Amino acid sequence: MDKKEIYERLTTIVDKKNICVDEWLKRHTFTRLGGKADFFVTPETYDEVQGLIKFAKANQIPLTLIGNGSNLIVRDGGIRGIVMSLTKFNKITVDGNYLIAQSGAGIIEASQEALKAGLTGLEFACGIPGTVGGALYMNAGAYGGEIKDVLDHALVIDKDGNFVKRKAEDFGFSYRYSNISKNGDIVLEAVFRLKPGKYEEIKALMDDLTERRRAKQPLEYPSCGSVFKRPKGYYAGKLIQDSGLQGFRIGGAEVSKKHAGFIVNVDNATASDYIRVIEHVQKTVKEKFNVTLETEVKIIGEDPKEGEG
Repeated sequence: MDKKEIYERLTTIVDKKNICVDEWLKRHTFTRLGGKADFFVTPETYDEVQGLIKFAKANQIPLTLIGNGSNLIVRDGGIRGIVMSLTKFNKITVDGNYLIAQSGAGIIEASQEALKAGLTGLEFACGIPGTVGGALYMNAGAYGGEIKDVLDHALVIDKDGNFVKRKAEDFGFSYRYSNISKNGDIVLEAVFRLKPGKYEEIKALMDDLTERRRAKQPLEYPSCGSVFKRPKGYYAGKLIQDSGLQGFRIGGAEVSKKHAGFIVNVDNATASDYIRVIEHVQKTVKEKFNVTLETEVKIIGEDPKEGEG
């Protein structure tokens, strides 16, 4: 099936305005990195998601899901097949002590809605720049809280296109991990079980966490957030700082001088620049401290062909 035929088939599943051909993915990642997607599709209904999954599977077309690109590096060669973004699923509602958020909603916005409703439990997420779906995918956490602490259940669509309700324990949560990718699930919406709290106390905690984040993190540059998982018994940022790597730069990608756990795009970096900095940091820390740094950021896509990028 050629690209023209794939496009025509896609228009029978989603509206034309929600299909982009040869779309630069650097427009959709926080790092401002990434080559082109053959097709970038933004469905508006769950049935459309189901239709895209079934179409891709039946025709053996690669289907890649991205959220808002906050914890993602897309290589310079881009992504073949269909890239699907669920950012148009951004509705958040509150029912008693439960907060229901669609997967494309920001987890920051979810925490703000919890505040408005006087519900406590999501304060830790007030500075995490990902989507709700992305937060479940990696069991996002900060300041002592994690998604697994507050998730009640979620509606997912499985790899065969079936709608399934999964309880929190079904996700196999551990540090920065869930089994969502392994199972081939796509999160459509999440239901968080929170507790009644006092608005003033919730707001004070969120304000404190926001200020701590602003003071420590290099928010003035594009980045993917914290690049590395915390190694057992250590802090990644401290290991990188003690290795003398702050300010280390390849092309436009640099280890942040403000927070060593961040790699920032200071001058039109390519994904190759970014990945080479990651690899240099890993090699240096391993040589100096015999500690292996594992990436928290997800790296996907293809390397550029000769003469591209």
